[in-house]
Amino acid sequence: MENFLSKPVIRLPGVGEKRAALYERLGIRCVRDLLFHLPRAYENRGDIVSLAGTQEPERRGTRQAVILTVSTEPQRARLKNRMTLLKFRAFDDSGVCDICFFNQDYLYNSFPIGSTFRFFGKVERLGGGYTMTGPSYESWADESALPPLYPVYPLTEGLSNKVITAHIDQILNHATALLEDPLPEDIRQRQGLCTLAHALRMVHQPPDFASLHTAKMRLAFDEFFRFALGMGTLGHTARVAGAPVCRVSDPVMGEFLSALPYALTGAQARAVSDIRADMASPMAMNRILVGDVGCGKTVCAAAAMFVAIRSGRQAALMAPTGILAAQHAADLIPLFEGLGIRGALLVGSTPAAQKRKIYAALASEDPTRRLDFVIGTQALLSEGVSFAAPGLVIADEQHRFGVNQRATLSEKNGHAHLLVMSATPIPRSLALVMYGDLDVSRINEMPPGRQRVDTYVVDESYRARLDAFIRKNVAAGGQVYVVCPAVEQAEEGDTDREEGLIPLEADFSAGPTARPAAEPLPPMKAAVQYAQELSERLPELSVAFVHGKLKGVEKDRIMQSFAAGDIQVLVSTTVIEVGVNVPNACLMIVENAERFGLSQLHQLRGRVGRGSRKSYCILVRAGGGETARARLEVMRTTYDGYQIAEQDLTQRGPGDFLAPGSGGDIRQSGSFRLRLAEGWPDGALMDQAFTEARSLLDRDPTLADHPLLLHAVQADFSSAGDILN
Repeated sequence: MENFLSKPVIRLPGVGEKRAALYERLGIRCVRDLLFHLPRAYENRGDIVSLAGTQEPERRGTRQAVILTVSTEPQRARLKNRMTLLKFRAFDDSGVCDICFFNQDYLYNSFPIGSTFRFFGKVERLGGGYTMTGPSYESWADESALPPLYPVYPLTEGLSNKVITAHIDQILNHATALLEDPLPEDIRQRQGLCTLAHALRMVHQPPDFASLHTAKMRLAFDEFFRFALGMGTLGHTARVAGAPVCRVSDPVMGEFLSALPYALTGAQARAVSDIRADMASPMAMNRILVGDVGCGKTVCAAAAMFVAIRSGRQAALMAPTGILAAQHAADLIPLFEGLGIRGALLVGSTPAAQKRKIYAALASEDPTRRLDFVIGTQALLSEGVSFAAPGLVIADEQHRFGVNQRATLSEKNGHAHLLVMSATPIPRSLALVMYGDLDVSRINEMPPGRQRVDTYVVDESYRARLDAFIRKNVAAGGQVYVVCPAVEQAEEGDTDREEGLIPLEADFSAGPTARPAAEPLPPMKAAVQYAQELSERLPELSVAFVHGKLKGVEKDRIMQSFAAGDIQVLVSTTVIEVGVNVPNACLMIVENAERFGLSQLHQLRGRVGRGSRKSYCILVRAGGGETARARLEVMRTTYDGYQIAEQDLTQRGPGDFLAPGSGGDIRQSGSFRLRLAEGWPDGALMDQAFTEARSLLDRDPTLADHPLLLHAVQADFSSAGDILN
């Protein structure tokens, strides 16, 4: 049954060794791979306008569909550079257009006078008329036979869209007839979804917008559903017995609390109480501590470390970056030294001799020589690290670590208690899947003295005033973050928008009106160029830039210089979303704020307001229309991270929480890619898929009774497939 689907593409008509090698570049090796090679966008040839209409501001410069009647015979000419030109005229009620084709003499007899065609391409104004060069075309003799949407596929050099379309058309009917649907039939019918075969036919050959929307809904549901199943079978660690019982009396705990320069908030006290109760049990703690940036999660983690150490055990805290690990060490090592507790910092840059000493001290059986805790990065996962008396493992910014990384650290520590921390507030519906194996402690209260960051939304007309505000804050002794969405100008994209295409991720439920927004998104500000321009405008200030493409050592050096006050203005990408604590930073400017999710903006805003200075967040909106304006208004008026997260989920769907690099938790799922689900316009479909997944796992925790579904989940989570077996 699967023979045809597993047939190598080289055995298809028209695919030789050369094309097979090109397909290999796209990850396409067999017929099944080709079947699931989804379009990246669609040409909206059904959105027909007049020649005059192509010059409307929102359409100018994009590819458009026009219906024209040929009015002159094609003329051929040979150009100086050995190229040939085929040219004729066609018209509609609003004007006349010159149609030009280069090096396509074979089209000479294709356009008889009086024939009508649907042309698709860029229409340019030329004198009193119009011109199109190399447009796509179809005879308009039977308009009902012309579909409105034409798929545009991800390509590689040497493999055209026309070739891929032809090969998919060739296999589509036979391949979908042989396809087995892994989604249980009762779930499919209960959710009112089409079959997988129908969805694939419609996404490759959509006859209309409604059919494409139906197909996308099924495929997006599958992504949500299998993601939830994968997280349920891979990401969730069962409770294990045999953990060290770590219990301290209230008077002993009072030693730690008395050493703090402040009293715990009510929310912090509740979290510490939860942690103490968990650690007093022989069942390993598996808890996540969630709260906004600056809410005081670290002191709760320190309390957990104190409980483990005073119970005769050791603790390990793993941070995602060397600079964040060093920050924790700078805060915690002096605090614990005052209590007679010894700790060390272990990162990749730690000198080899020092590493050996730390390894030996962690593994020492002599309590008087033993290190009580260690703070580090993934260096804690290296082979040389072992613990004589493991008791507690803490992973900070847990979305930066995969399940496998956390599991590796836990394995080094026997049945140690596990505490993970995240500064990314997650909506409850997502948290049930993301953190389903973890008990959740939410810190929803900010410490006293943590001031609110005044937030403003401005546009490009405020540029001069922004520069003056930067000067004012720096002159008062403060420091400034400027966040840009891109690293360099070359990263500017939106080619689909420029070409007038509709991305596959677009909302097609609106029917024929669905097309690129009337107000195009403006170019993205890039950190490298922005820093250079800002240095030229404000030469008296020390300006630097940092982004994820820099080497770790260079990135840490710049961040440390900023923390030390040597850099006054730091231009960055969202790499500083999780970064060093700089209490002196009092101004956050986010360029192209319309391009960021609300939760991500909230994270960035949390980088300032951490000291005694009055702090501000300026969101610079360069475009995006009324929708962007309304979204950013939420940021101006709302400061609770959970409320913002729920708004984000409602307005934009789950992409900002699940997409790689967005601050979500998708990293822990191996190679899983949420493509259609990322851009789904609301959370209802996700909730339905997650509910069905939880219900199915309650009945069949290992998916043993659903082998097709298990295989599909394993394929999605390919790098973690061995754990699912």
